[in-house]
Amino acid sequence: MAGPLWPRTRRGSTDEALIRSVYEEHGHALLAYATRLTGDRAAAEDVVQETLIRAWRHSEALVNGKGSVRGWLLTVARNIITDRYRAKAARPAEVSGSAAAPPVEADHADAVVNTMAVLGALEQLSPEHRDVLTELYYRQLSVSEVADRLGIPAGTVKSRSHYALKALREVFQNSGGRDGRRRGRPPQKPAGLREVVA
Repeated sequence: MAGPLWPRTRRGSTDEALIRSVYEEHGHALLAYATRLTGDRAAAEDVVQETLIRAWRHSEALVNGKGSVRGWLLTVARNIITDRYRAKAARPAEVSGSAAAPPVEADHADAVVNTMAVLGALEQLSPEHRDVLTELYYRQLSVSEVADRLGIPAGTVKSRSHYALKALREVFQNSGGRDGRRRGRPPQKPAGLREVVA
């Protein structure tokens, strides 16, 4: 803080010179005290400025020889901080604009488009590959449960799912130019296949 800001008035430059000398002598101690009480450097600077404005308005208190100038300044600063704290406590809590607004529901159009894209891609796979992916990722069955359900060994389930996912990636890569998406980057998949076909 370069110095206190106050308007020039008819009091003249003697009061201004007095406040400048008070600031030079007590400004750092006053700022440290206000920072300790507020816990915020910017708020403390505001308190120091307000304290010096009050000192300027009541310059007779600084020169009357009664008590310590620093003690008077620290008392004024403490009273300003107390007044601000009380004023803040008396006001109702501020509510941000985003909290007051009702939550915006997510647009499900992208999810519908992605589901349609995945279903279309699944249709291009062989029935064996499609069945394995459907059981594993949509019905969320384990490899052994899929093997029992389809009547094939667990190793076959694993290899079919590997080749099915590879074929599904190729379908998405090849269709990337047709639906406006970048080539080689599949659209977001519905839950279940999202983490697998990346």
